[in-house]
Amino acid sequence: MYTIENEYLKAVLRSKSAELISLVKKETGVEYLWNGDKKYWGWTSPVLFPFVGAVRDKKYTFGGKTYEMCQHGFARNMEFELAIQKTDEIWFSLRSTEETKEKYPFDFCLQIGYRLEGSMVRVLWKVENTDKKTMYFAIGAHPAFMCPLNGEGVQSDCYMGFETEASELKYKLVDLDSALVAPGEYPLKLTEGLHQIEKDRFDLDALIIENHQTQKMWLAGPDKKPYVTVEFDAPLFGVWSPAKKEAPFICIEPWYGRSDGTEFYGTLEERSFENSLEPGEGFAADYRITIH
Repeated sequence: MYTIENEYLKAVLRSKSAELISLVKKETGVEYLWNGDKKYWGWTSPVLFPFVGAVRDKKYTFGGKTYEMCQHGFARNMEFELAIQKTDEIWFSLRSTEETKEKYPFDFCLQIGYRLEGSMVRVLWKVENTDKKTMYFAIGAHPAFMCPLNGEGVQSDCYMGFETEASELKYKLVDLDSALVAPGEYPLKLTEGLHQIEKDRFDLDALIIENHQTQKMWLAGPDKKPYVTVEFDAPLFGVWSPAKKEAPFICIEPWYGRSDGTEFYGTLEERSFENSLEPGEGFAADYRITIH
């Protein structure tokens, strides 16, 4: 376990998955992240790499060969090395191994950083292709925020907010039998950017909101005032809470990549929202969590 802090925030991280597991506002002592209780969901904020979501039958094809891959890739189940630690910033790194290459045939270096900037946590990703061939990958976040914030009341007392002038956002759903993205889109109705969370909102799994419809989402209590905001540059994001469990948290998940569609039968390089790097090239992105 590792701790970073500044005047406003205290964050605790672990080397497994380079995961942020606690985020406390020092003025109030209030915890903003889910605690990983396996009764609902045993994670807090895992990194998703080199896949986001699922592939058909847990298999994918590259270079004429078929590989097996679990949902959300393998990085969240691996130990990262501590690379840098400062008072208010920390970096972890993960490199390919012979074991990872049996599932994912590329040499890579993945770095995950966390930097406290006032009342904001900047989560940083760096991916480097250390192979001699073009590398294909996806990467995503899965942070779970308390909802309601103090654990009192129920999720349906709260609101999801989105920075948009539109009266609705379009979202896709996952086919629960295959874990792949189903065809069709559905409207998420908004009133001045807000949507009150229905009790059954996540019974059909995550809302998948694609194509830069918004780059900013927040959670608000019954007073409609934001208490945590997530900003990102990713082309799509997921919003999720465990189905039919009345779990006291919601995940806001910026993604560079997603599950295959139910109608997709292509190769790794043909996947929707897939990213590529030439040998020696790097990819860098971040997302920002602001505590109010």
